[in-house]
Amino acid sequence: MTWRKYIGPGPLVAAAFIGPGTVTVCTLAGVTFGYELLWALALSIVATVVLQEMAARIGLLTQKGLAAVISEYLQKGIARYFSIALVLMAIVIGNAAYEAGNISGGALGAELFFHLPNLNIGQFKISLMNFLIGSIALLLLLTGNFKTITNYLTVLVILMSLAFLITAILLNPNLYELLSGFVPRVSSANILNIIALIGTTVVPYNLFLHSTLVGKKWNKPTDIKYIRFDTVVSVVVGGLVSMAIVVTASSGKILSIESAADLAVGLETLLGSYAKYFMAFGLFSAGVTSAITAPLAGAMVICGCFGWSTEIQSAAMRLSILIILGLGLVFSSLGIKPIELISWAQISNGILLPLLSAYILWLVNKKSVMKDHVNTLSMNILGGVIWLITLTLGVWSIYKVIFMG
Repeated sequence: MTWRKYIGPGPLVAAAFIGPGTVTVCTLAGVTFGYELLWALALSIVATVVLQEMAARIGLLTQKGLAAVISEYLQKGIARYFSIALVLMAIVIGNAAYEAGNISGGALGAELFFHLPNLNIGQFKISLMNFLIGSIALLLLLTGNFKTITNYLTVLVILMSLAFLITAILLNPNLYELLSGFVPRVSSANILNIIALIGTTVVPYNLFLHSTLVGKKWNKPTDIKYIRFDTVVSVVVGGLVSMAIVVTASSGKILSIESAADLAVGLETLLGSYAKYFMAFGLFSAGVTSAITAPLAGAMVICGCFGWSTEIQSAAMRLSILIILGLGLVFSSLGIKPIELISWAQISNGILLPLLSAYILWLVNKKSVMKDHVNTLSMNILGGVIWLITLTLGVWSIYKVIFMG
């Protein structure tokens, strides 16, 4: 059917950035600043559409993932090895930390429905719920294929989106106050939250994931129109879900919060017990979907950098998936609060993003890579503005953390 041509890896991109990290960061933004930072999410949606489209276009025209293209087109020398090391460090280590947050976040949502005991082994506290979430993700990755995983995640993302959007609508937010949140406000008090919101939406590993997967769905330059439709719809829907979480958190009137699970419980006083289960299901779904995409993307980066097969059934992909998912399970068993793992991973992404987006802007303007589909002047201007914004925010965050504590 013709409409199937328009559905590609977009739902996986949405599933990847609407994880427990997004839920937690958006919850904290809503609780702390109300609607004040909705403009940052709007900016993030535009930036994500632009960068994901460019990464996907590179993947379509080269039929390779971004990691493989960077490795191929960078000349040998310090720049090449530094770049590959940066990509591997940012994606592999970052994705392991993300995976810990994804597993822990999904477990927080599930535990509002039923509880599983913990196992104490020496200084480690093994959460059986974490183990269950990780096992579900591993089972789907090792026994499925891209089509099966995409179909599963598409359904789960739709259900998750409805859970968050319905909860926000039921709270009946004030329209004037809502619109006022789209007026940009930047201060020393909210800068790290702005960076976290951008980092949780414009996810570096999504750029690698998207560029690799488009080649498995489309293979002709004329398919660019399908890529753009798939990208815009998926990212916009994901952005609306993030905004719904901010609205929900702002309306929750909760003074102290450790995670989005606290918000789910707090909503009971406003909307009754069913609201808790809407939020809990949303958080659980966010955890499971991102627990699948994070190791998948990380494995694609590893295999792309070394020129190995990115087919999900290949030995290299399976081993890479096991390493990242295994590290995530270990990190989630160290007693670190999920909110700490997630928040610092988001800030780290906000800092790494300008470096990775610079590579994309460079590649998408190379005739040898893109042929007749290099960036237009308007796309370059928009991409350059987005790069400068992310660079400015990244430098500001480093200054704040190092010099202002």
